[in-house]
Amino acid sequence: MSVVLDTAFMPAQDREEVLRHAVWESMVAVDIDHRPPAEDISVRIGLGAVGPLRICSARATAVTVRRTERLAREDKEPAVFLGLQMTGTSLVVQNGRQCLLRPGDFAVYESTASYTLLFDEGVDHHFFRFPRAALALPERLLRDVTAVSLGSDNPIARLAFTYFSQLAASDEMRQGVHADSVVEPSIELLRAVLASQHGNSSLTRAPLEATLSLRITHYVRAHLADPDLSAARIAAAHGISVRHLYAVLFRSGISLGVWIRTRRLAECRRELAGPNGRLRTIAAIGRSWGFVDATHFSKVFKQAYGISPRAWRDQNHPRSSV
Repeated sequence: MSVVLDTAFMPAQDREEVLRHAVWESMVAVDIDHRPPAEDISVRIGLGAVGPLRICSARATAVTVRRTERLAREDKEPAVFLGLQMTGTSLVVQNGRQCLLRPGDFAVYESTASYTLLFDEGVDHHFFRFPRAALALPERLLRDVTAVSLGSDNPIARLAFTYFSQLAASDEMRQGVHADSVVEPSIELLRAVLASQHGNSSLTRAPLEATLSLRITHYVRAHLADPDLSAARIAAAHGISVRHLYAVLFRSGISLGVWIRTRRLAECRRELAGPNGRLRTIAAIGRSWGFVDATHFSKVFKQAYGISPRAWRDQNHPRSSV
């Protein structure tokens, strides 16, 4: 793991806050109830990422982790979590089910619904966060396989446990040229586990087309700032033709050019009105969101919002008269 936090090197009074902040920033917003008093809390966590996947490896004293309904409702980036039990036991509760995890088992749970993780014996766990859109599985299937123990009775799950355990432990696999090579196999392997657990292995491919529009828009949001974002590039990233790309988006009521421009303008509008709105020129802000021509940027901004970028910034950041 590239980042390691260890409470042995923290003042007791800071431990809970530092750990909560680290988990919220790197993985997900949750309530964390440490069983021991602050001075007896012992936690060591490693944080890392490979492409869009985030990884947290943790060893800790007893703790209860809760994703409340309020936090789930506020979720802006739906995710699916994979938790691998290394030693001891833990309990996962979601969607009216609960499962006990023993060494060699793992379970998945979703960020868009409340859940509880009980680590009464302490924590020895690897956690993976997958973008929900990347998995491309139907909502019903995901609901049916959350809080279900996956392990020795499923040969694909056994393979997945070994693979993800090694991925979490190996910095070499997550760095440099190797990183890009493991992202797609990781997603495909988890998809295969969940589809096979659901009892229909044909679902491992069928959802790809059914959720293609969702995955395309997710990709575009992630690359809005790239000035060379194009239909050809988007299509190539999803292994489809440009014609197929437009057809998929048309069925979802999306005009690609308008959709991209609208979201780029919204980001520019937000940045111009934000606390750092005067730290860069208007043209530089436009360029950072793909508008390479300053005159064109000003024109389309005014068409969209009825006000020029400069007037919008001045309205939110009045110049001092002194």
